[in-house]
Amino acid sequence: MPGAVLLAVSSTPTLGHRFPAWSVLPFVLMLLSIALLPLLAPRFWSSNRSKALLVLVLGSPVALWTATLDWGALLHTVTEYLAFIVLLGALFVIAGGVVVRGTLAGTPGLNVALLGSGAVLASLIGTTGASMVLIRPLLRANSVRRRQAHVVVFFIFVVANAGGLLTPLGDPPLFLGYLRGVPFGWTLGLWRAWLMVNAALLVIFYVVDSTVFRQEDLDRPVDLDKLAVAHRVPVHVAGWGSLGYLLVLIGVLLVSGTLRLPVLAPTGAMFLVAALCWVTTPGKLRTENAFSWHPIAEVAILFAGIFATMIPPLAILNAYGAQLALREPFHYFWASGALSSFLDNAPTYLAFASAASAQVGTDATNLGALVAHERGEQLLIAISLGSVLMGANTYIGNGPNFMVKAIAEHSGVRMPGFFRYLAYSAVTLLPLFYLVSRTLLD
Repeated sequence: MPGAVLLAVSSTPTLGHRFPAWSVLPFVLMLLSIALLPLLAPRFWSSNRSKALLVLVLGSPVALWTATLDWGALLHTVTEYLAFIVLLGALFVIAGGVVVRGTLAGTPGLNVALLGSGAVLASLIGTTGASMVLIRPLLRANSVRRRQAHVVVFFIFVVANAGGLLTPLGDPPLFLGYLRGVPFGWTLGLWRAWLMVNAALLVIFYVVDSTVFRQEDLDRPVDLDKLAVAHRVPVHVAGWGSLGYLLVLIGVLLVSGTLRLPVLAPTGAMFLVAALCWVTTPGKLRTENAFSWHPIAEVAILFAGIFATMIPPLAILNAYGAQLALREPFHYFWASGALSSFLDNAPTYLAFASAASAQVGTDATNLGALVAHERGEQLLIAISLGSVLMGANTYIGNGPNFMVKAIAEHSGVRMPGFFRYLAYSAVTLLPLFYLVSRTLLD
């Protein structure tokens, strides 16, 4: 998730030994609340005030407990959260000023083209940036269709997750690896997995969307091509100034990583970039994008609770990760992926990279040494693939997932609940991940 950009793991092994096993319960309750309350108490859940109350009840005791055990660990988590929400907020503001105009009819072919473009864009400007730029054009293109949820789900699979595998800018775990000594171009070596997963997802999506499209056409014929011709507007991008701010934001991340600046420095710089973008971008572009603060507010509230309650499980993982019975690359792939589905994938990446470093006898603070070790490189490949790809397994596996869901729902799309989304990912993604582990990691 973007929350851990420029940051190390927020807790130490000694802290993990001081938390009892039952300390993970608040985090479990947080996950269950996100999964069940939209079904059991939809009116309660629809209010951000209600979500804030839940976060206060579950997160505050854990934060206070952590402060009594290790004040530094809590401070790291707070700065980690600030970096997370400022980065997401900056990308949200910047993308809100970029408008993709033109006639876009939500045909299966057009949808595949948008998702494929997003897969490439995600490795260039990050999964969050690509998601924020493309989700609104996708929603507008499909606004005349009655069934849209599956389109957004596959958008999360591809653009918000799998597309960001090729560069350290694509997804925070890879960026943390770069900060710890992994060569910038090393992730390009993951192109086989990137191509395999994204190509397979686009093919599966085309089959699914074509089937849904034909059924809709039978139920209520809609000639989208005719509609497009009647109201044709050339496709073009407005708000290039905002894209300039996006480049500045990327520059901030690169410079901060190279100079190893304190966390608050890049966080403040990202906030300044967002503020300048907000002031200088014409308001009519945001109006055209139907810009609203509600999605980012919902994400900020919920992830405040997630960051607070996940302190004990992450600390325990850091304390005992090296003792896990992990030997082969596919062990690391599935273990890091399983935890990245529910925990912040960046510190999970670092925790398993530390375990791999211990296994081959290199320094965990220098992952460049792990890459230079033949055995260690295979382990880090597995950890990188698991952490990035399996962030798509749940809505909370990666920061953009929940934001895309919130934007879609705010636009009137009835998105699947937590467990229905899990069913989508289990049926679609797990077979692909099995192929990855068997063909690329054996």
